[in-house]
Amino acid sequence: MNLVTLLPFIVLIGAMFLMTRSAKKKQQQAAQMRDQMTPGTGVRTIGGMYATVKEIGDDTVTLEVAPGVHAIYAKNAIGAVLDDAEYNRIVHGIDDVTTDTPVVPDDASSLTKDEDEAPKLDLGKKDEPKGDDKPEDGKADGEAGAK
Repeated sequence: MNLVTLLPFIVLIGAMFLMTRSAKKKQQQAAQMRDQMTPGTGVRTIGGMYATVKEIGDDTVTLEVAPGVHAIYAKNAIGAVLDDAEYNRIVHGIDDVTTDTPVVPDDASSLTKDEDEAPKLDLGKKDEPKGDDKPEDGKADGEAGAK
């Protein structure tokens, strides 16, 4: 056997090894994230629902989806564990971020001053007809026999 004939198989096996390795790494990160859950932590499920963790079992998690409403989910259904500030911002609309940065306007018109404003040009078409615009033959557009 020649090394050239074995090269595609070696490359294919190497690519499969790298793909399974990255998938295992993602699974380990997800399991580590789920182990960080404690009662009272805000989470987002893989379906996009936000809830608060109430109890943690071996394979299940009891979530409070609304005040007094509890649901049991599989641990694998937890998509993200959120920190308190992010959970409150998303669910309750509470924004704890206080910054001293100025507010940026949406448009540039508020950045200019009225005193320095240049005269505006009117680029629109004038609708006023002029008296000398009549055709020589006396017929207007759209009439029979108009050119």
